[in-house]
Formats: sequence, structure tokens, C-alpha cells
Amino acid sequence: MLKTGKKLTFLDLFCGCGGFTLGMEKAGLQCLAAVDLYPEAIKVFKCNLPGVPHVLEKDLTTFGPEEIARLIDRETVVDVIVGGPPCQGFSTVRQTDGANHGERLVEDKRRTLYQEFLKYVAFFKPRVFVMENVLGIRTASGGEYFTRVQREARDLGYRVHAKVEDCTELGLPQKRRRQLFIGTRLDIAPYFPSQLQPAPGVSTQPTLWDAIGDLPPLHAGEGDEEADYDLERRKAHVDRIGREYTYGVLEVQKAAKLTAHRARPHSERDLRDFMRLREGESSAAAMRRGVKFEFPYDKTTFTDRYTRQSRNEPCSTIVAHLNRDGLMFIHPTQNRSLTVREAARIQSFPDWFVLPVARTHQYRLIGNAVPPLVSEAVGHAVKAYIEKTADANAYTHLTLDPVPANERQAAEWLVPLLDLKTRELRHVDGYVFKRGWYAIAFLYPCLHPDNTKDNGPRQSRSAEEGGAARSVDPRLASPCFERSGWPVILAPVADEAWRRFLADEFTDAEFYCSDAQVAGMRWRNRELKRRA
Repeated sequence: MLKTGKKLTFLDLFCGCGGFTLGMEKAGLQCLAAVDLYPEAIKVFKCNLPGVPHVLEKDLTTFGPEEIARLIDRETVVDVIVGGPPCQGFSTVRQTDGANHGERLVEDKRRTLYQEFLKYVAFFKPRVFVMENVLGIRTASGGEYFTRVQREARDLGYRVHAKVEDCTELGLPQKRRRQLFIGTRLDIAPYFPSQLQPAPGVSTQPTLWDAIGDLPPLHAGEGDEEADYDLERRKAHVDRIGREYTYGVLEVQKAAKLTAHRARPHSERDLRDFMRLREGESSAAAMRRGVKFEFPYDKTTFTDRYTRQSRNEPCSTIVAHLNRDGLMFIHPTQNRSLTVREAARIQSFPDWFVLPVARTHQYRLIGNAVPPLVSEAVGHAVKAYIEKTADANAYTHLTLDPVPANERQAAEWLVPLLDLKTRELRHVDGYVFKRGWYAIAFLYPCLHPDNTKDNGPRQSRSAEEGGAARSVDPRLASPCFERSGWPVILAPVADEAWRRFLADEFTDAEFYCSDAQVAGMRWRNRELKRRA
């Protein structure tokens, strides 16, 4: 268990301008070091997070974990490693030219940067790691990289949970869905929670207007890098929607001046085309209702060009492409694209977070960042998980019954389920089925129940674990699904467990059965000591 008052520590790799660190530190963790290749990102990070002792402009393909270890003192424990390896190599935006998908897949070194992240995991052996990426990693190169991240992390001794996070559920006012890989060291128990919760005091499903409705109006090309707030407009805004996002998330009370609220200029033709859009409408939708734009669309190969956002909905996903033109992010009521400050607010960056770099870099850094509200939710979940128990022997909440007493008994409970067809499994007595399900957790602590929903197409690898069950039935060792690590023979049992869970025949505790997982880990630890 953690000593009272001691903060959990973390490293932030591919840190960008600091979104991940900002949220993690707000959740109560301490950043030991942050690393990124881009000088603009490091400049912004240092300016806003001066308390981080080591913020390094380094290429992680050549800057190894040993060098960070020397900086932070080799005796320092790194509890968590977080990061978002560059995602452009997996972005679905690049499907159109064959760059990331299909037969015309273009080689991109950024797809293997996750391995640099895992090198640090292998070296420091943190209790938890969290890697963030775009959803495109699930399908890029036929899902190869999505599989490799999970398989290679398991090979390092981690239980991996690959989950898609809908960021609006964590309080972000944009339609942003991201892939999280959460790894927990095998001596840490129980399972990491399947659902992240919003940070304390944060409401879900905010709208775009919650984030930007108090900002002074601008025409295209207007605004200064530093300006005064419109306090009367803010008061009216807060009176109408409440203080939560403006003061709780954006922390406007900590910012003396409004920064980065400058509207980029647009051509007269684009401005006239913007005027033709209704609020919440794209140019494609407008054309379907008969609108004719001045921009010379080729209707035979038409792709969308403009979108006016809606005040009453979450914004479209903020992306780094905003640094080019912003045409997909037209203000809901003003005839211009979003400013950097508006984009930063939609990403949940507080107003005191300044960006002392050129505007094109501002947009790119904000678009590439992990939203602080999301990383704060991650931080709270990681902190609660680690503080709950440091290892299996410290876990004291065993309440499930029955839990196997040893590997032999676990095998005896599980094997009778292996040759049953789906319909037969459905009719297995509840007590008997639970015993078999708990036996899996006892025998295979490296597996996560949620990952059975996406085993992946490839098989062949041998099971990392299984103990005595291997000698009872070799199918419990091989073949296995390469992506999830689950033995193929167990897939029907997992499907039936999911069915019972969704039908409320299993409680959360019974489905995730951490007690059985912990019991298996304890039993193996005792066996190792006895044999030693």
C-alpha cells in the first residue's frame, strides 16, 4: 500500500504541450519527467507547467529510458507511464489516399513509435501504463498494430485492457472518441475498472456553447493575441448555463487576460459560402437542400468542405488540421472559423494555459493534445486503483464464493465446460458456470474479461499461463487469439459469461471476479516460495 501523503509518480512520453500531465497532476499525481521531439511543444509545456523538473526536447527513438533514470535518480519509483505516440500513422483521415488503409498502405515510421513507449514500460516496470491513440489504430494495416500493442505489452508482464473512450461522457464538449490501452502489472490486482468516471464535479454531455459562449464576438481577421475579457457577457453566460465549465474547467478566474482569441482571415468567397450554412449544417447537407456554393465543387467526386457547428451540441472533434484552414469548424453564430482559444476551451484547456508560439503551431499543439479533462479522469481512476491495493497479498476484499483452492481444483471446475456448445452452455446451472468462470480468472491473471469482445482474427500463440490446466487439457494452452491472448477453447465460455452479465445474471463483481484472480496469484506466490 502507498504511504500516507506520498504522491504517485508518472512519466509523460510524447507529451506534446502538456494536456496529459495537466490532467494527471490535477488528479493528484506528480510528473517526474516529460519528453517530446517538437521544440514548440516543449516551449508551451515549460511555460505552463514549470513545476515538472525535467521537460526534455528529445527524440524517443534515440533517447533511452536509462538516460531519464539518471536524471530522476535510479531509486525513484515510477508508478505510472502515460503518453500518446503520434497518431497520424493511424488516422482515418488519411484513408482517402491509401496512406493508412487498404492495398495502397504507405509505410509510416510513426506506426512503430508505440514500441518506444513500451521500451520505457519494460525498463521502469510501472504499476500502470496508459497509452492514448486514435480509433484508426484498430483498423490500420488490418488491425496489425492494434494487435501488436496488446501482445507485446502482455509479453512484458502486463494485463492489457483496450477500451474506446467516448470523451463526451467525461465532460468534454466535443464528439471525440479515442483508443486507450491500459496496462496493469500482473502482481497488481484487481482488474482495472472498465468504465472511467468524470472527474469530481464535472458533468457529462456539455455543449459547444458551454465552452465558448462567453467569449467576445469577432469578425474574420479580428482579434489580438492578448485582450480583455467581456465581463458583462461572461456574467450573462454564467447566469444562463451555470458556473461549472467556465469556472471549474476553464478556470477563468485564474487568467488576467484573454489570450489566443484571434480569428483567422478568410477569402470573401469563403465568407459568402459560410453565410449560406444553417447552424449545425455541413455544406454537403446544404447542397442536398438546394444551396449553391461559389466554391467550385465537382459533384461527381464531392467531399464535404464546410461545417457550421451547433451551439446546442458537442463540437466536432478538434484536430491538428485546424492549423490549415478551419473550414470544418465554422462558429455557430459568427461568420468565421474557431479561434485557438475556442479550440483550446473545447479541448478543456484552462484559460490560464498560454501558447507563446505562432498560431499555426498553436492549432496543431491543441489539436494533437490529450484533453486535460480526459487525462484527469484517467488520473483519478489510476490513483484509486493503485491506492486500493499495491499487490495481490495486500488485497483484502475477497468476498466471492466459491474460489478455487489451487490450480488443480480450478482445472476440475473449468474442463467440464470446454466441449459444450453455445446452447448447452446457456443451460448450465448458474453455480456450476460461475465456478468455471472463476477458474479462468484464477488460472489466467494476464487476461481481461473485456478483451474477449475483440479477440482478433489470428490464432497460434501459446497461452502465457494456464498452470495445471495445461496438463489436463492441452487446448487450454494452445491455440490462442493473438490479440486478446485468450485460449480459443475459452471463447464460447466467455461469450456465455457476457450474455449472463448483460442479462443481469452476473453482478459486476462476479463477472470481473477479481477475487478469483487474486486467489490464483496468491496461490502461485505461495507455491514459488514453497519450491524455493
